[in-house]
Amino acid sequence: MLTDFYIAFSPVCFSLLGLWLVVVQINTREWLGDQPHRRRAYGVALHFALPGLMSLLALIDPQSPDFWRVSFAIIALGGAVVLLAVRGPIPGPVRLDHAVHAAAVVLYLLIGVLAIIPHPLLREEAVLLTVLVFLGFNVAWLLLYGEKYQPPPAPGGTA
Repeated sequence: MLTDFYIAFSPVCFSLLGLWLVVVQINTREWLGDQPHRRRAYGVALHFALPGLMSLLALIDPQSPDFWRVSFAIIALGGAVVLLAVRGPIPGPVRLDHAVHAAAVVLYLLIGVLAIIPHPLLREEAVLLTVLVFLGFNVAWLLLYGEKYQPPPAPGGTA
């Protein structure tokens, strides 16, 4: 039913992932010493890679609801767990990127639950995947233009 959507959505996700990897490569020196930036950069990659992977798997056998249900459930629930693990402790006050991260975890859980429900909710899942990629774009933007990493001063160095 949504084969055309997934045919278009999967390449969009992987294109965004490719563009994000270029951004990460450009910022490698700056982010290398900053574990929160590296974690968030990986989280952004997941925002694009996992929906792309779900879309690609949905195209393998569109006539087999069991196949896409199982793959969506595993990827979505795994994505929520990995996003929680990657994020780690959140220092400082709650910011917009924290709220977007929490919303992404909730969306992954919701996609996983909807995949398990016996009644097919394909349109709803497609909308949630689209929102998830949009959230990923916003996290990428906030990370790219957020606070810059300041390496700690060298011991015994001059100020």
